[in-house]
This record gives sequence, C-alpha cells and structure tokens, in this order.
Amino acid sequence: MVIQIDSREKARAIRKIVDTFDQQGIQHFVSKLHVGDYMNFDNPRLIIDRKQNLTEVASNVCQGHRRFTDELKRAQEIGVKVIILVEHSNQIKSIDDVHEWNNPRLKTSSKAVTGEKLEKILKTMERKYDTQFLFCDKLHTGSKIIELLGGVSGDR
Repeated sequence: MVIQIDSREKARAIRKIVDTFDQQGIQHFVSKLHVGDYMNFDNPRLIIDRKQNLTEVASNVCQGHRRFTDELKRAQEIGVKVIILVEHSNQIKSIDDVHEWNNPRLKTSSKAVTGEKLEKILKTMERKYDTQFLFCDKLHTGSKIIELLGGVSGDR
C-alpha cells in the first residue's frame, strides 16, 4: 500500500498519523490531491478527508457550505467516494451520536449549530453526495486511515 497525503495537510497536525504509517511499514508521500487528504494509490476511487473535530465540520457545512459541497460534487463527477473522517473524542462514535454534541460556539454565537441540527445536516449530505461521515479518536486516526483505504492496521 502507498498512501498519497495532500500537500495542504499541515505537517505538525499529522505527525502522529505519519508516525503510524511508518510504524506499520506503509509507504507514503506528499503531493496535492484533487479532493480530500489521503488516497491509496492502489484504489484512487476512495479518498479520506480528515477533519480535526466536529467544530471544524460544523464550520465546513455551515459557514463554508458551498466550498465543501463543491468538493463533494467534484468527487462525484470524477467517480470518487469520499469518507470524511472526524477526529473527535471517543464519545462520538457514529453520526447518530452527533446530536449529543455540545457545540462550544453556542456560548458566543447565536448562529452556531446545535448537535441535533448538525446530525441532520450530515445525514442529508451523506445521502445527497454519496459520502460517509466516520469518527475516531485522534490517537487512532492513522490506523483508521489505513483500515479504510484497504490496508490492515495493527493499532487497534
């Protein structure tokens, strides 16, 4: 397996992910991807788009909605399935858990989205754009990426 990492990923933010790739003997290189952040060279029709937490997701689907949906549409047009992998606490294990999320921005902004509303938005996006929102703890992101891209991960 050879994983391409999008060049827009910040080295500091993905250090643990790259360390996991190295520990598990996964070859990888950095180069710009058309959509998303991680791709297995053996299966370029599946892309992982990593999000650092639900706050980033909420920002993407609310404030940056057009840009985010344009990327998902681009992926559909070229026949690529995108999995959005959200690094969040281990309390959020699936999209159904999102309704329990307490958005920290609710304290400072009347326009901030609730967990319940965000869950509905994400489920609609899954249906409309043939995408999938999956969740993992930050400690296991590298292993989850390997697993999703078709490799076998020993860090479970």
